Formats: sequence, structure tokens, C-alpha cells
Amino acid sequence: MLPREYRTITNLSGPLMVVEKVNEVRYDELVEIELASGERRRGRVLEITTDKALVQVFEGTTGIDCESTKVRFLGKVLTLPVSRTMLGRIFNGRGEPLDGGTGVIPEALLDINGNPINPYSRDFPSEFIQTGISTIDGMNPLVRGQKLPIFSGSGLPHNRMAAQIARQAAVISGHEAFAVVFAAMGITFEEASFFMEDFRKTGAIERTVMFVNLADDPAIERITTPRLALTAAEYLAFECDMHVLVILTDLTNYCEALREISAARKEVPGRRGYPGYLYTDLATMYERAGRLRGRKGSITQLPILTMPEDDKTHPIPDLTGYITEGQIILSRGLHRKGIYPPVDVMPSLSRLKDKGIGKGKTREDHADLMNQLFAAYARGKEAKELAIILGEGALTEEDKAFARFSDAFEDRYVRQGEYENRTVEETLALGWELLTMIPVRELKRVRDAYVEKYLKPLLKEREANESEAVLS
Repeated sequence: MLPREYRTITNLSGPLMVVEKVNEVRYDELVEIELASGERRRGRVLEITTDKALVQVFEGTTGIDCESTKVRFLGKVLTLPVSRTMLGRIFNGRGEPLDGGTGVIPEALLDINGNPINPYSRDFPSEFIQTGISTIDGMNPLVRGQKLPIFSGSGLPHNRMAAQIARQAAVISGHEAFAVVFAAMGITFEEASFFMEDFRKTGAIERTVMFVNLADDPAIERITTPRLALTAAEYLAFECDMHVLVILTDLTNYCEALREISAARKEVPGRRGYPGYLYTDLATMYERAGRLRGRKGSITQLPILTMPEDDKTHPIPDLTGYITEGQIILSRGLHRKGIYPPVDVMPSLSRLKDKGIGKGKTREDHADLMNQLFAAYARGKEAKELAIILGEGALTEEDKAFARFSDAFEDRYVRQGEYENRTVEETLALGWELLTMIPVRELKRVRDAYVEKYLKPLLKEREANESEAVLS
């Protein structure tokens, strides 16, 4: 279809433009806007009435003159050129190279909105992904094909944690074709530089595709950035048979851009001014994760969002929790203690954790150990709260042991270095070592066989070391 050109702009509002007297215009069609100066901008059709089209301008409408500006409808939707050579490259929120390299020579051109996945063709997530972070691997395991968001807050180190996961994530089953697609929306230049330099310095860039939308880039690009990333991930996963981890940060900036566009369109607002279709819009992205029957590849999503005022009931984390399979929550209290990563294991949850652990996947004792660590930590926190109210004298010896355990759990299990990549075996060994602080009779969540196999040797070794210390 040949481009159709119009000079019938009648209204400009924020990033939106109304073009009248149009015909044969389609929803989501690409638009080229040519200003009198010769400058060209891009846009897409958001809404169509009888002879009017509402166009979303990616670069904004500043400087557009209604009378002299030409609008061309290109007869095609926004696509992304994809290829294996995207690995190791950095792109902006429009899919253009940011690293000084040439454009991608495409093996295919894919619609950035993706294709709906037939639920019947989905395969169930069941393979463990090792992130190298104990609070995730040990307590809330990530499973290949899962959607597991990180709920953070302003000022918490979610960006450092995202970079660490991107560096360290791996499938331990021996499948080597693993890639990371990293999309950053509305971040500062300093944050973007941190990600780029960190990935280059550690070599993680070689298996990573980056899409970066800066805070001073048009807000409208924040709508396309995650969709470009997911389109690249779908190609690498389902055409190149790779396991792909998609990290999206920060989804809150994406939702703010969505609210801005909704307000410009004068739509009836929903909760806190966000559009009523926020749930549906988020679902169109989250549901692009998963595994397909008959395909080797998979897409695992790790969206990161900052909760305004640390409020878990805010529409963005609230709706995200309904769509995804759990959440990892960062704690401001742990952050104040200087603990990194400040993951609060109590409210955190991976709903598919039992599907990716156990014999043949991680280790036979993983589930029992995870449950016992959680129960012991919860009891230790309760004992510490009780001590604050009644004093330590009111605690039993067992309560004191659990209180000491909770402190050690935060200091040794939760706390780890930013470049410390713990294997799942090291995480499990650390968990058993911490359980030696608790009387064996109180370990009611682990089977006796596992106590004999993993805990008793540690207790004997500790007794032997204590005996040597006394003799010396």
C-alpha cells in the first residue's frame, strides 16, 4: 500500500495529534510526520473514528505547525528487525543502535505487539534458573518460563540487583544457549552508564541485548521499549532455541507514561488516575513469558517496579501481583542495616518454587530446607519482637536460639557481595550450617533422613573443633 499524505491536522495535545479527512487508516499503523523545516518524526495510530485518526507522536508534538506539517500513513505496523547478531548490542527505545554500530541486518521483521499464544500450546514451567543470589535461589526459586517481579522502592538498590542477576543468571541443567534481554525505561543517564559499563566490564554484554529509554527521551518511547525487548526475546527463544531471561526496569515509569497518554486522550481515569485498562495492558506484556510445547527455548520474565511510597496496594504492584507468579520484595529496613541485597523473605513468594527444585533439579533436600529456614526465621523475628515488649528475660532458651538465628540469617544468608555468585549447592550448604544454631528437636520441617545426611556431620565437625580449641 502506498503512503497517503495529509495536511489536515486539527488538534495537538501533549504527544497526541488529530488528523481529519482520512480514509483506509488502520489501528496501530505507522505514521511519518514531516515538518516545514524538513524534520521527520514518527508516530502510530491510536484511535480511529469515521474520518479522524488520533496519532501518537513518538518524539512529541513540540514545534509542529498544523497548517504546514505533512502527515503520511505508511500502511504498516511498528516492527523490529531481529537477528542473532543483536546479542552484545545496545538499542534505544525506538530499536535504533546506541552503541555506534550499524543497524541490524534482519533475519526477520516482527510486529512488536507479538502474537497471542494459544494456552493449549503452553508448556508448564519446571526447570530451575540459578541467579547466584541465595534469597532467590534458596528461598524463592526462579523457574524457566516464570514471571517473577521484584517489588522495590525509591532509593533501594534494585538496579544493582538487576545487573547482578543479568550477569549471573544461568540454567544449571547443562543447556548453554542462554541469553538476557535487558530493557530500561525512564532511567537517568547515570543509571544507563552504570548498566552499560557493568555489562561490558564483566563480559555479560556478549550474551545480552539492551534496550535503553532515558528519562529525557520522549515518554511515548517508554510504551514501545518493553515491547521491543519482548519481541527480541521471542525471536531468540522460539526461533533460535535459547533460554531467555527478560529483565524490565522500571515498570513504574512505563505505567506513568501510560497514564500521561491516557490523560492526553481525555479518557475516564481509574484508580489513582491510571487508565482503566492498566491491568489488560500489563497482561499483554507479562503473558508473553513462558514455554511452548515442541520448542526448546523459553522466556522468563523478571520485571522490576518501584512501589510509590512503598505501598504494596498501589495499582501497579497490586495488578502485577494478580498477573504474575509471585513477587520478590525489597525491604527498606534491611537496606538501612546495610544489608545487600535487602530481600525480605517473609512477604516474598515464588508460586512455582516447588516445580523447579528437588532431586534431579537442584537437590533432594531443597524443599524441606527452604521450609525450615523460613519457619525458623519467622519464629526468630517473633522472639525478637517479644523481647522488645517483655524483655529478654521472658524468652526461653529456644526462643533465644531462634532470635540469634534470625540475626545470623540476615547477616550471612541474606547479605552477600554484589559480585558474589553463589551456586545453589553453596546456598544449601549455608542454610544447613545456620540450622546448627537451633536444637535438633526444634527442626520439625525437615525429614530425619536429611538431618542425618546433612546436619549431623556439621554438628560432629563443630564438636570436634570445639574440643580441639579446649585442648589447645
